[in-house]
Amino acid sequence: MNTVYIGLGANLNAPEAQLRNALDALSKSQELTLAQVSSFYASKPMGPQDQPDYVNAVAKLTTQLSAIDVLDLLQQIELQHGRVRKAERWGPRTLDLDILLYNDAQIATQRLTVPHYGLCEREFVVFPLLEIAPKLTLPGGQALADIAASLPHNGLTAISQYDEAASLA
Repeated sequence: MNTVYIGLGANLNAPEAQLRNALDALSKSQELTLAQVSSFYASKPMGPQDQPDYVNAVAKLTTQLSAIDVLDLLQQIELQHGRVRKAERWGPRTLDLDILLYNDAQIATQRLTVPHYGLCEREFVVFPLLEIAPKLTLPGGQALADIAASLPHNGLTAISQYDEAASLA
């Protein structure tokens, strides 16, 4: 069984609802098991500041799928939730699902980089990940807690929880 951590983010069309719906889709997938979900966090946007704030979370999944198959499934869920891929980076979006970690793998292909290239610099990834995996060590040997200790919060604020039972009822 493979352990996968994914980052979730949205800042358009009711972002909290977008994350809840994406988590519901993940939990309903026969190929994945949703093991844990961090709190939902409000965060400032990366890049252009003339866009709404984001809602972010991190989820832990288990699966038999390969990393590329997980990526395909995540991109399918993004499309189902209105994601439009644009050339601009860091713009507003209805849903963004990123593979942060896949076991202890280090993957560098044209389609997928694991660990996610921005994992260590993004407070909206590090702190939610730390919440659900406080003893996590990254594939390069660095403790996530050490990364978090030197990373500013930049206004990151926990705002709500995902309740799987309530969402699927």
